Amino acid sequence: MPVTPEQLEEMSVLELVELKKALEERWGVSAAAAAPVMVAAGAGGGDGAGAAEEEQTAFDVVLASAGQSKIPVIKVIRELTGLGLKEAKAVADEAPAPVKEGVTREEADQMKAKLEEAGATVDIK
Repeated sequence: MPVTPEQLEEMSVLELVELKKALEERWGVSAAAAAPVMVAAGAGGGDGAGAAEEEQTAFDVVLASAGQSKIPVIKVIRELTGLGLKEAKAVADEAPAPVKEGVTREEADQMKAKLEEAGATVDIK
């Protein structure tokens, strides 16, 4: 049964990681193996890396530090990702750790603002 983009958007980070592992095991492929091919394809066009950098449409929100008080940060992580308490706490404890990957720039900025308001330090990559 195919997975729709809407279903992917609703999945938690842990569910997405499990899906990625299942795909790697089933077909013997990995995202790391595909990256050099994508970079090489992008470098073939006139500007090379400059053009690929301008075209970035998906961003990763990475929790660099949970700050002094983790509880408000954990609450925001749960709100943004739909993770359970244990999983959200694990993200906060394991900083730097990705909170959400592959989001639009606007969504990434909104998430960063909410997390920083709760006391966290956040990077967008």
